[in-house]
Amino acid sequence: MAKNSYSLSHTKWMCKYHIVFTPKYRRKSIYYTIRQDLIGIFRHLCQYKGVEIIEGHMMSNHVHMLVLISPKLAISDFMGYLKSALMIFDKHANLKYKYGNRKLWARGYYVSTVGLNEQTVAKYIREQEKDDIALDKLSVKEYEDLFSDGGFRTR
Repeated sequence: MAKNSYSLSHTKWMCKYHIVFTPKYRRKSIYYTIRQDLIGIFRHLCQYKGVEIIEGHMMSNHVHMLVLISPKLAISDFMGYLKSALMIFDKHANLKYKYGNRKLWARGYYVSTVGLNEQTVAKYIREQEKDDIALDKLSVKEYEDLFSDGGFRTR
């Protein structure tokens, strides 16, 4: 867990960000071995840049992360670095055919500063999968047969 504040030579800081980003075309491609490899790759990349992952969760079609980033590193630069990593294509060559030009991630992302409500955001990230499963169960659509008696009628 993160400390209350960090320091550089002339700065005290605590910059926490909640980040959400998706695969290209929001395909449900983050699963099983790809998920495990992405977790390892993200940990390695964050460690290299000096970014601490406080909380993280990967759904089948999006990634949630709560990270602590030094003010020396712009969040846009970090996201470009994180999303442009080609290590996943080295381990999973078949993804090259689904995602042209070696771009697994969609162009945009969502980011918000967390401030002092870190526990609330961390809990939200942890419980995201439970909420999505419950929402999927509630949103079952019933389809009606258009060719039965209730469908098209002729005179």
